[in-house]
Amino acid sequence: MSRPTIAGVARAAGVSVASVSRVLNGLPATDEMVERVQRAVAELGYVPDARARSLKVGRTFQLTLAVADIGNPVYVTRMRAVEEVVSAAGYRLVVTATGPEVADEIALVRGMARGYADGLLISPIRVNDDLMKSIRECEVPVVVVGDVAAKAGVDTVRANSPKGVLLAVEHLVDRGRTRIAFLNGPTDTVPGAARAKGFADALNEHGLEPVAVVEANDFTFAAGRTASLELLKSGVGPEPRSGGTTAASRAPGVDAERGAPGSSRPGGRAAAGSSRPGVTAPAPSSRPKGGFDAVVCANDLLAVGLMHELAAVGLRVPEDVAVVGMDDSELAEQSFPPLTSVNLGSAERGRRAAELLLARIEDNDRAPRRIVVQPSLTVRRSTP
Repeated sequence: MSRPTIAGVARAAGVSVASVSRVLNGLPATDEMVERVQRAVAELGYVPDARARSLKVGRTFQLTLAVADIGNPVYVTRMRAVEEVVSAAGYRLVVTATGPEVADEIALVRGMARGYADGLLISPIRVNDDLMKSIRECEVPVVVVGDVAAKAGVDTVRANSPKGVLLAVEHLVDRGRTRIAFLNGPTDTVPGAARAKGFADALNEHGLEPVAVVEANDFTFAAGRTASLELLKSGVGPEPRSGGTTAASRAPGVDAERGAPGSSRPGGRAAAGSSRPGVTAPAPSSRPKGGFDAVVCANDLLAVGLMHELAAVGLRVPEDVAVVGMDDSELAEQSFPPLTSVNLGSAERGRRAAELLLARIEDNDRAPRRIVVQPSLTVRRSTP
């Protein structure tokens, strides 16, 4: 059985081939014409030949979205928003992970010359001059989702991370928490640097000093747990607000997560209440006055990692420690307790970036645009 053709669709619909092409490409057409063409397409089972279409118009009708970590919930949210916009315009979305290294970001941008996509949306976690040069020289349009200098001369959509951190700090201060620590990601990254500055500025605005600042080696859940151990080992720990169970008072040999005597936690670390190397929650009487009573985290994955480690040493959220994350991802609502988090507009940034890329594809000579998406705070049970 031969494959249905656009000419066959035109005959079945009683319209010209040009009219079928207009409908299939989303160009203006009467409601009657659209209905007749769509009915003929459905009856014949016609599938457009993407290869022929690409050769005819000089496009692949594919766009690439590049992020550092496709497993990060915030990138999943962005991907969905981008896909919604570009699919409505007749494009397929290809998603790829660059990892954390700028060299891999540069290789991806330069690889666009192979012609497998008509445009690139990239969220570089690290930026240098070589990356910006490769973006400016890229053979297809590029939109950057992130903070790059205006002199780069490219379309950008970014979050106002410093304002987001300020919202988190103001919320904690309003709740009576003024002994605030900060759990950041790597400060040699774009988000890490922006959020570090935002935290310093926010505390300065309120006349406060940070109780502790710890830098994780990545923006992942595992990195959050490891960095949280450093936070606890630093000798800084909150004074309990209500005398609940602590690691020091818990019966020896009882696993904090499973309640099973003598069991071990994943990764080879012993459970709280047993011999966890280097990390033991101080007893209430030994916890230093003025220790942290709240922690702002640079993203939700770090925050959830922190909450796991706080629970493991008998500290309760929010009674002992209030925790605020950033990104307001699905993970924030799914965590226990649900996590108060700064919404940095990941979906909105994805939509706006996709719109910029489509506009750039249609008119590559227009002036670059710089869009800033403002944050908001979603309050949940991890703060009092």
